[in-house]
Amino acid sequence: MTVPEIQLRDVTFAYDPVSPVLRGLSFTLEPGNRVCLTGPNGGGKSTLLHVIMGLVRPSNGEVEVLGRTRRSEADFMDVRKQVGLLFQDSDSQLFSPTVFDDVAFGPLNIGMRQDEIRDVVRETLATLGLSAYADRITYKLSHGEKRLVALATILSMRPKVILLDEPTAGLDRRHEARLMEILLSRPEDMLIVSHNDPFMERVATRVVHLEDGQIQDAPSTSPH
Repeated sequence: MTVPEIQLRDVTFAYDPVSPVLRGLSFTLEPGNRVCLTGPNGGGKSTLLHVIMGLVRPSNGEVEVLGRTRRSEADFMDVRKQVGLLFQDSDSQLFSPTVFDDVAFGPLNIGMRQDEIRDVVRETLATLGLSAYADRITYKLSHGEKRLVALATILSMRPKVILLDEPTAGLDRRHEARLMEILLSRPEDMLIVSHNDPFMERVATRVVHLEDGQIQDAPSTSPH
């Protein structure tokens, strides 16, 4: 029997108790899937990703990630080593002086040896076509370059699952095409927040819609 990568059961979360963002929400990410999540602005899509990572805690319901129910901060520390989250704003993810340092931060934080870190960073940058960027100053990169480097900081952790929050937002056509090519080549399971219909049609194995605090399949989209 295949164990879902992510299983949410009856999850409720509210910033304001009067208006829950998530209302008894249930969702499953099965292995081998790239699920795209759509929905209105302010409807809770980013919040859902934060619930999965343990950055916010639901008032009700169960969060199961990689086969284990996660409740405590210690439970989610393990999740954050195996599940990568690409934030909507790349500047929130990049804070080291150089690209190499940013990509090395995650492996360093989980205790990889220095020689392993060097190899992982070089391999990750090469995979994304960013080898020439290793010594570049991060804050001087273009928006599209920052997006790819932010993705590299996640992939250097060798995650099992990737969560991406509006990964194509603000990208020009060239960087969007490159990002799409990278995601299609990756083996990791993914949950991707997006409003970009052409992108979803290419990337998604399934499209779901979050509205009024609950998730439903989006039958009008035909992912390939």
